[in-house]
Amino acid sequence: MLDVLIIGGGPIGMACGIEAQKRGLSYRIVEKGVLVNSLYHYPLNMTFFSTSDKLEIGDVPFVSHNAKPTRAEAIEYYRRVAMKFDLDIGLYEPVKEISPQTEGYRVKTARRDYQAANVVLATGFYDEENKLNIPGEDLPKVRHYYDDPHPYFRQRLVVVGARNSAVDAALETWRKGAQEVTMVVREPEISQRVKYWARPDIVNRIEEGSIKAFFEAELTAIEPGQVVVKQQGKSFTLENDFVLALTGYRPNFDMLRKLGVALDAENSMIPAYNPATMESNVEGLYLAGVVCGGLETQKWFIENSRAHAPLIMQAIQERMGAAVKV
Repeated sequence: MLDVLIIGGGPIGMACGIEAQKRGLSYRIVEKGVLVNSLYHYPLNMTFFSTSDKLEIGDVPFVSHNAKPTRAEAIEYYRRVAMKFDLDIGLYEPVKEISPQTEGYRVKTARRDYQAANVVLATGFYDEENKLNIPGEDLPKVRHYYDDPHPYFRQRLVVVGARNSAVDAALETWRKGAQEVTMVVREPEISQRVKYWARPDIVNRIEEGSIKAFFEAELTAIEPGQVVVKQQGKSFTLENDFVLALTGYRPNFDMLRKLGVALDAENSMIPAYNPATMESNVEGLYLAGVVCGGLETQKWFIENSRAHAPLIMQAIQERMGAAVKV
């Protein structure tokens, strides 16, 4: 039986594995996709808000050629860290079932079954998008993820949202030759949380008319050649080829519910956990990283949730030590 099974091979899952290794705990990391799967699916030209030192794990220096590291640099860094520690990680190994046992957990993946005394959920939030829940959202022209501007060259593009991902997509597709870029924003302005170097850029492009924007507006329907927009009680249509619905993402609440983790429905669906140990209300089940914030996905980042790893592994080490003594 493993001391701990870590679900999620992103930076925080890796940090948990490194900490388990340092403390002599038997562990395994399982990841449904590639190493740092969420980062891999970020836009190709994305630049982090954080500086490279705040993205470091395992005391391995992250040297960037830029003031703010790029997606490519981050992927290279985390791959190097995985190799340095020779992390025991199963890639392309999605979890199919987690079952509490008399002692610990049985975790069934696409490849094998594990028995683990403890489980850490470091699953992030990037895999489940916030749906618009409107007619036509399932059309092929609708994308909830953005990676590259080239598919939108000479296309009429609607970008839904007003935070970093939406702003980056609108600016880049416009600069790379989209025929028309229109933003549809629920709020009265571009979010104040947008990266400080990008916000003035998008505001200026909107003011000069290069990028169109409808504020206090929402899409109410998506059709093959157009979209329906509602603003201040009035509806109108826009001719359209593609929709980027960049409305944010959320943790896998279904998994948490099935495991018995309490979710605070009145407080952004924040899961119950002890901040001193990161153990949830379910014994032996720990939470790490962005999943701890529920719908407040802007609360936890790599830079401030790296600290979860030593808290969790110290708690597990003490728990396993007590079990051995008995």
